[in-house]
Amino acid sequence: MVDEAMRHALVLLYPRLRRFAIRLAGSVVDADDLVQHACERALSFDRHWKPGTRLDSWLYRVIQNCWSDEKKSARTRFQTQFDDAGDMGADDGERKVDARLILEVACRELRHLPEEQRAVLVLVCMDGLSYREVAATLHIPMGTVMSRLARGRLTLARRIEAAASISHAENSTT
Repeated sequence: MVDEAMRHALVLLYPRLRRFAIRLAGSVVDADDLVQHACERALSFDRHWKPGTRLDSWLYRVIQNCWSDEKKSARTRFQTQFDDAGDMGADDGERKVDARLILEVACRELRHLPEEQRAVLVLVCMDGLSYREVAATLHIPMGTVMSRLARGRLTLARRIEAAASISHAENSTT
């Protein structure tokens, strides 16, 4: 029987799990399916979770494993969909539009990163996990976390800059 505390914790963690899955899968539809599958798996195999350890880290790993299983069984296409940009602190409409456009470009370019770099970037930059927590979650050395994060940030920055240059060039010719 599944512990009620675990069920309650799953409900509280759901928004974070969904955000991670969206960035990992690249689409809201695929992410929702992924989180549902991961939650079902977690509830079915709750005996594998060790009480006293971080449930969120265990669930991130379950999601990552489910995603890997899904990719192995069928090639899924990325569909770029974004959820609300949320409160970005923009004071005026122009800044808010600019921030939204930058967010869209960053999310679009994030999907082009290798899965290993994307997972580390999402966990560190979006979910705020420490390098040590990411290493434990993904079962990789902390040096690998730092390396993937550095390469992912550099590649993402270059891709965003290239996309901005193309957009700027297109806008100046019109």
